[in-house]
Amino acid sequence: MNVILLKVEHEQPACALVEALREAGVCATELATVGSSRLGASGVKVSPLAVICEVSERANIAGIHAALTEAAAAWPEASIVACRRFETGEAQPELYRLDMHALLRLGFHSVADHPAQLPALLREIGDSGETLPGTTSLSERLNSAPPASMLLPDNLSVACLRGAFEAVASLHFVSDQKSAAQTALAGLAPLVRADRWTIYLAGLERGQLEARFEPLAVRGLTESERALPEGDWQLALHSDSLMLLTGTESQAARDAFATNETLRETDGERRILAVPLVNGERVVAVLEAVREGSAARDFAANDATLLSALALPLSAALANSVRIAEAEKLSQTDDLTKLHNARFLRQYLIAEVKRARRYGSTVTVLFFDLDDFKEINDHYGHLAGSHVLMEMATVILTGVRDTDVVARYGGDEFVVILPETNLEMVAGVAERMREKIAAHIFTGGRGLRLRLTASFGVAAFPEHSQSPQQLIADADAAMYEAKAAHKNCVRFASKPDAK
Repeated sequence: MNVILLKVEHEQPACALVEALREAGVCATELATVGSSRLGASGVKVSPLAVICEVSERANIAGIHAALTEAAAAWPEASIVACRRFETGEAQPELYRLDMHALLRLGFHSVADHPAQLPALLREIGDSGETLPGTTSLSERLNSAPPASMLLPDNLSVACLRGAFEAVASLHFVSDQKSAAQTALAGLAPLVRADRWTIYLAGLERGQLEARFEPLAVRGLTESERALPEGDWQLALHSDSLMLLTGTESQAARDAFATNETLRETDGERRILAVPLVNGERVVAVLEAVREGSAARDFAANDATLLSALALPLSAALANSVRIAEAEKLSQTDDLTKLHNARFLRQYLIAEVKRARRYGSTVTVLFFDLDDFKEINDHYGHLAGSHVLMEMATVILTGVRDTDVVARYGGDEFVVILPETNLEMVAGVAERMREKIAAHIFTGGRGLRLRLTASFGVAAFPEHSQSPQQLIADADAAMYEAKAAHKNCVRFASKPDAK
């Protein structure tokens, strides 16, 4: 089994790569430089099974593409394999700058995340006897479909290049998906003229034959889209133009999703440029630019190349914003009960008290603690106690309104915030919840039949407290008064003049 080790920019192959091939009995020939004439004069007489190229974290994409093109011309029947090279410690694959999809589009046939994977990968290539699926040779694929998404156009002006850099840099400061999309469109609009820009989230749901497109962000509208029928202005006002675009994605956008290729098409008086946005190996969104009118010009090839190059950081920004939102949600959620946690509670209560102070409304806090919960942990174990707390979360949620916020404050303490609710109404809510808890049979996850009660404390803004912190403290103090009054009851905080 013979292979070629292709070195880009005079980098020596890693020792681990050479050792892995040697131990597997693979005969590897190293090429010191890359260049068509030198490849031809390299003295390599055998037809290699594969050409292996190491890809480092700081890989020069243009250099790699040039090397692959020349290697494919020298050995058109060989498979070209990428082997990742991490220069510092254990790099996480999901954070690698060139993911699997990007490497395949760059021209590689297969990708090994570690040199130890190469022997098995080479045996698989040898057994299959194939180069690249869907092409007659690797050379044909590299020469007919260069990875435009990985390279900026050569003739970009300084101003356009600066604008592209600023568009990418601005994406680092967004933390939610919609903001990422809107920021991207704001950066792209000065680079390529279009009447309307849209980013559609796209995907196939289970059981669907066609992809579902959902407009995430829009910038500008075409002339025909501005001419809304009478009465539709209210829809446009409330939807921020997004609802108007639902179901109106172009066929080019659908084809770009299906083929994972940047497309330039004409639809009547519309000129459309559709760019797939890829995360990992899946198209998650489509960027669509539209020009409209009889005098509208076609999008140039350079426009497509530029937007394809910027699609990679845009896709990453959309994916990162989702991960940030999920992390933020996790940081505000109690792991056990899946209710809000104390951190979220404090932030929410501060906002609600500010709103109540501004509009002259009320905010009421219901603070309650389970009576003698420690006995459950002592008699049945902490796993049973944890299951009881999860059951308690369900009991509480079925006893409050959608507008109320429920949080686990800590241990077996829970808090319910009731916006715009006076003390008389809260008294009824607290009493119903007390009765609901007392009547419920808890299983502890073991088929047990456990009974529990709870002691409730109530405090309201502005009747009892003027600050969010004091509101919680007063509700807590009232709860301890309920504990002192033989538990399983409701007590209200003392008013300031009675303290």
